[in-house]
Parts: sequence; structure tokens; C-alpha cells
Amino acid sequence: MKNRISTLFNIDYPIIQAGMIWCSGWKLASAVSNAGGLGIIGSGSMYPEVLEEHIQKIKKATTKPYAVNLPMLYPNIDKHIETIIKYEVPIVFTSAGNPKTWTPLLKEHGIKVVHVVSSLKFALKSQEAGVDAVVAEGFEAGGHNGREETTTLCLIPAVAKELAIPLIAAGGISSGRAMLAAMNLGADAVQIGSRFIATHESSAHDNFKQAILNSSEGDTSLTLKELTPVRLIKNEFYQQVQNAYEKGASIEDLEVLLGRGRAKKGMFEGDLIQGELEVGQVASMIKEIKPAADVVNEILEEYRSALKEQTTSKYNF
Repeated sequence: MKNRISTLFNIDYPIIQAGMIWCSGWKLASAVSNAGGLGIIGSGSMYPEVLEEHIQKIKKATTKPYAVNLPMLYPNIDKHIETIIKYEVPIVFTSAGNPKTWTPLLKEHGIKVVHVVSSLKFALKSQEAGVDAVVAEGFEAGGHNGREETTTLCLIPAVAKELAIPLIAAGGISSGRAMLAAMNLGADAVQIGSRFIATHESSAHDNFKQAILNSSEGDTSLTLKELTPVRLIKNEFYQQVQNAYEKGASIEDLEVLLGRGRAKKGMFEGDLIQGELEVGQVASMIKEIKPAADVVNEILEEYRSALKEQTTSKYNF
């Protein structure tokens, strides 16, 4: 499947695993890369020495391209940048900040840079900053999200119409049919997060994986927009947030309620009551924990089948 993204990253298939905090370490990233997609290490939950360890391990686990996701709000980002340059990481996905800050330095060292956005405005700003590609992430996505609440169905064609560089679609994509839909809307590739949480190689706690399998339609909601918008499974912690809103909580009150390590508590340590459980709306469609390679292969098979259907009379009016 050669197109602008598979050529840019030198991968077999335009399927990219999102760099999710507490869920995507070297095991998951190498498994996706070895299956022909692009695996990403999520560095936002890692101390500098931990990221260095994961990069060392992924370089032993795969000879295929891989990437590191770099949230620009990370407090020790300069240390992560040093590690990425030291180990010649081929691709970096930046998010949650200004792409102008680090893109020139990374590209100076031969690193391809992709920036994650939730609006056309910031997609164009990322292009101006010199990134090689953009991830446009719709409202359906899990984890940290955009305040605009623009759905993938609306966001991707709007960005594709104006953007000159390759476009990666994210948000609500977990199947081959969804991948084909995104490509039909103008995307060159898809980035998938939630589906890869429920894999054997994911570093998410088994309790969190099971919570995803048990979730139903409507069990997630976007909240905490005053801080950093995040889509969560509705557990007791989520209800505490809603109660705080009903009482007119200030930003400071919300910060105290969120505290530190809330996402780690839920996603990595498995506290389904007081933890922050970040996942997308597609959680309700995920019913089995599988090897990451099987997920990649099933998406590809369904994509090819759906693409073949498009040529039949079913779609000819």
C-alpha cells in the first residue's frame, strides 16, 4: 500500500499506532512496526531514563521504522529531545504545544516530524512550522482531545482540502471500514489508539483492558476542558468531576480534584474507581484482547474487503 505516508515513513501499511501514555511502550510499538505499520512509544508518561530504556529495547526488537510521541507540555522535554537525537529516532510525533518550538532542531538531525491537531487552523500552523505530516484528531478520540469538539467526519475533509502535506486521520477509527472511510475523506493514513490498548503487548493494566471490553455505547465522555480536554470512561472519579461542575467548581478546584498521577492510577495500576480511564468512543466496539499483529492484519483484511465492495453495484446509483 504505497502512498504519501507509507513512502514518507518507509512502512508497509498506512496504519499508525497512537503514542498513548501508560499504554504504548516498546513492546506494543515494536509489535505494530513488525506487523508493517508504524509503532509509537508514548513518552509522556516516562522519566528521561525510562524513555532511553524503551528506545534501546525497541531498537533490539525491530529493524522497522518506529516513532516517539512527544507531548510538548512534558516538563523535561529537553531531556527527551536529547535522548531522541542521541539514539537517532527516525520519526517524532509532537502534540499539545507549538510545533515551531522543536521542529527545526529535530529536522536538522534528520528526524521526520508529525504534529497532532484538532482543527484546520492548527493544521495549517503546523504546516507553516515545517512538519512533514499532520495528524488531525476528531472529537471521538480518547485521551487528550480538542476543545472544538469537531468530529472526524467533519475535520478530515476540511483539513484535506487545505493541507498540502500528508494527512493522518485519528479519532473513532478501529476497523478496516473506518480506515477506508477516512481515506475516502482525504486522509493518507490512520492513527489508531484505543484498539491497541486492548492488545497483549499494551502496557495498560488488565483491569483497564477489561473495562474497555465491558464498555457500552455512551460510557465515555469528554470532560475537564478547562484544564486539558480528556475523554474518560464514566467511573466514580468521572462522577466526582461532574459533581464538582454542578457545584460551580473553579479551575483551581478541578486541578486539586485531578491531583497528580490520576491517569497512572487508572490506566497503569488498574484502579477503576479513582483512576482516570482515557479511551475513545470506539471502546464500545472492542470485545477481545488480541496480539497487536492480529489487530493490524484484521484491519487490513477488512479494509481490502470494503474497498472491493466499493466497486460493486451496491455503491452505484
